[in-house]
Amino acid sequence: QVQLVESGGGLVQAGGSLRLSCAASGHTFNSYAMAWFRRTPGKEREFVASIGWSGDSINYAGLVEGRFTISRGNNKNTIYLQMISLKPEDTAVYYCAGRAGYSARYYSSSEYADWGQGTQVTVSS
Repeated sequence: QVQLVESGGGLVQAGGSLRLSCAASGHTFNSYAMAWFRRTPGKEREFVASIGWSGDSINYAGLVEGRFTISRGNNKNTIYLQMISLKPEDTAVYYCAGRAGYSARYYSSSEYADWGQGTQVTVSS
């Protein structure tokens, strides 16, 4: 059974930084694409960033491009989301997602089979 465990959320002032981590375990795929999504109350879960198995293929949502950086650790089963210049509108529960696959071209939550429990990020103004 695949498990995704996020960490690193918290409370930060506007303009500050946070780094989220997500460790995947239990999958047996040769390649495993991963992503970050976020959800605010009353809204659908929205795509934030995705990364392919090699780490070379990366995509960002327009709202975070230039401020957020997704990366993959050396063991490939851990990903990170470095967030800088945070804004109050970045406040959300951030979820790590994963699926079998090499590419980063998966943008919809319905394309991901595995999910973490979520970590709260709160940006105060």
